[in-house]
Amino acid sequence: MEKKYNRVLLKLSGESLAGDEKKGINFDIVETFCKSIKKCVDAGVQVAIVVGGGNFWRGRSSGKMDRTRADHMGMLATTINALGVGDTLEQEGVDVRVMTAISMPQVAEPYIRNRAVRHLEKGRVVIFGCGTGNPFFSTDTAAALRAVEIDADIIMKATMVDGVYDSDPKKNPNAKKYDKVTYDEVLANNLAVMDSTAASLCKDNDMPILVFSVNEPDNIFRAVCGENIGTICEK
Repeated sequence: MEKKYNRVLLKLSGESLAGDEKKGINFDIVETFCKSIKKCVDAGVQVAIVVGGGNFWRGRSSGKMDRTRADHMGMLATTINALGVGDTLEQEGVDVRVMTAISMPQVAEPYIRNRAVRHLEKGRVVIFGCGTGNPFFSTDTAAALRAVEIDADIIMKATMVDGVYDSDPKKNPNAKKYDKVTYDEVLANNLAVMDSTAASLCKDNDMPILVFSVNEPDNIFRAVCGENIGTICEK
């Protein structure tokens, strides 16, 4: 199969890295993701990744803590995941750079847009940790922001479900799956694509989003080849 996209931003949730354990990192699961990502790189696709941190910490569920401090802890959780994914990719023979929005030079490179683009142009996978580096913004918003900054062709959001539905398919067996939705539909109907801040940023910058299931890890490679999987969100 031939690639459809030249540069993609892959969003991986923390939960997807945990597998059935629901917490921590299941490196057997991560390895399957990384093998598919390597196929993308070998096909000439430039891959950037934003990782969530929900497998270690969910700041919003900790109502007794100061929200800013809780969000900072969540950013550190995303860095743990970024390093874990980066190490696994390196074991697969992929050249990787981890960049963080909060400066921690002993651990990773600081995020600099031009440097990130240069890494991508050299065929390196770039993993962005720490979200946007600001509290009150989700890693979905970080994915939208980084995708726009690096001029990605598309955001590929790998989730635990196979697309976007009009209601929760786990609770409603009659939930309707969309093959395509618009940004306006996402925002008006509060569809579970991304949070409203991320969706608005994608709408304002005409950044398409593909939502698909990561339960079949090779879907990552199938997605960059343009196969009809999941749900596409665009104008």
